[in-house]
Amino acid sequence: MHLELSETDLQNFAKVAIAAALDAGQKIMEIYAGVIETRIKSDASPVTDADEAAEAIILHQLALAFPEIPVVSEEAASMGKYPDIGKTFVLVDPLDGTKEFISRNGEFTVNIAIVQDNFPVLGVVFAPVLGDLYLGIVGEGAWKAKTGMAPYVSGSLDWSSIRVTSEMSNPGAVGSRSHQDQKTRDYLEQFSISGIKPTGSSLKFCIIASGEADLYPRFGRTMEWDTAAGDAVLAAAGGMVLTPEGNPFEYGKLVQNDAPFANGPFVASNGCSKTILGNQ
Repeated sequence: MHLELSETDLQNFAKVAIAAALDAGQKIMEIYAGVIETRIKSDASPVTDADEAAEAIILHQLALAFPEIPVVSEEAASMGKYPDIGKTFVLVDPLDGTKEFISRNGEFTVNIAIVQDNFPVLGVVFAPVLGDLYLGIVGEGAWKAKTGMAPYVSGSLDWSSIRVTSEMSNPGAVGSRSHQDQKTRDYLEQFSISGIKPTGSSLKFCIIASGEADLYPRFGRTMEWDTAAGDAVLAAAGGMVLTPEGNPFEYGKLVQNDAPFANGPFVASNGCSKTILGNQ
């Protein structure tokens, strides 16, 4: 079955996703305030009670409101649970930046996105410690709200529109705090970079979407649930995510010799020629 979501469907989904992200964020903060117990998954990545509790909250709320839309979520996928997705599906990372959560630097997020015809069309990103909530609906716009401290109330949010910067002579870059690599440093050498800001989780996409940076190349391994929500926020704010060769960065991938929904390298940017082409 192929689901085609209308503008009204997306707006309704946004309300549910925002409420689910805030509820998940509140649970994450309860666990964050106590002793964090860490376990290692089969892919050698860490997982905590917060990852699992947040995912349970989000999946429950999405299933109640949109039972017809399949959901791919990180912790379920780590146990081999993948739904038949079709052309419209949801990607959930209940706690993106688990290493940042464990180290208590505050740079972790809750990510919820809708993918339609291989591209994210809606994304919600919530950083509970920072109180930053982002929403992007491609074709409509991108917004940011400050939530304040938990408990979070979705109905009282004050939203402000966000937009990428215009082209700059010396673009600023963001990079992974936990996954730096030489390929990324080599790639950035072709640009006249004003600086590189290490940042955790999907916040890197949102920083570009807010006009606070211009470029985020990533050559290390990620999964689609890591990137989809931030990708949607960035696209809705006027930016883009491409492969390093300049091709569209697609979702719903079944990768040969890798896990389903694994990402290849990508470059997220403000979409200006300087941040796409560098000095070429």
